[in-house]
Amino acid sequence: MLELKNVTTEIAGTTILRDVNFSVSKGSMVGLIGRNGAGKTTSLRSIMGLIKPKAGQVLINGEDMTNQGSYERAGMSIGYMPEDRRLVPDLTVEENIMAPAWACQLVNAEARLAWIYEMMPEVESFSDRRALQLSGGQQKLVALARAMMTGTNLLLLDEPFEGVAPALSRRLASVLSTLKDEGLTVLMSESDQSHSADLVDKAFQIERGSVEPIASLT
Repeated sequence: MLELKNVTTEIAGTTILRDVNFSVSKGSMVGLIGRNGAGKTTSLRSIMGLIKPKAGQVLINGEDMTNQGSYERAGMSIGYMPEDRRLVPDLTVEENIMAPAWACQLVNAEARLAWIYEMMPEVESFSDRRALQLSGGQQKLVALARAMMTGTNLLLLDEPFEGVAPALSRRLASVLSTLKDEGLTVLMSESDQSHSADLVDKAFQIERGSVEPIASLT
């Protein structure tokens, strides 16, 4: 489904990822664990096409997407949830969720929206509110919903539990568990495994831009 081969990424002349190799098989949920500054966000942004690697390959469904931008990857049914949410403040919740569908001209956008609301009815309950009126936790849910709009093949979630109250963390975990049961492929980054240990099939440790498998999830 997803494979990184010898990926090296630089930002402003500084090497952030160093010869990274790992893969995510179809239908699995994988954790990328590392402290702040270890390279988690750069990894996900490199996969999403928001940063172009200096070397190596990003393969999606066996196709080399290294030189393709984020628009092309969204068109391959990949959804991305950034850590800082990046909602458009003056748009409503529903408009924020639908934005990637409009950009990619999804033909089944309304059906996807109905599925998202079925998964997260609380989001539908405030769907007509503007994003700037939401709490940080509510914005996390909307950012996940927006990623789900296009992410029918692969979801990239950057620190989905970061800064979220315990009750909402449990709710997010429940949604992710359901997505896993439905066979979606998910790669999520976390600072530690406190939230994801019971969800992921395997995990990788990232430290100073290098990635190694974690032998045990306990």
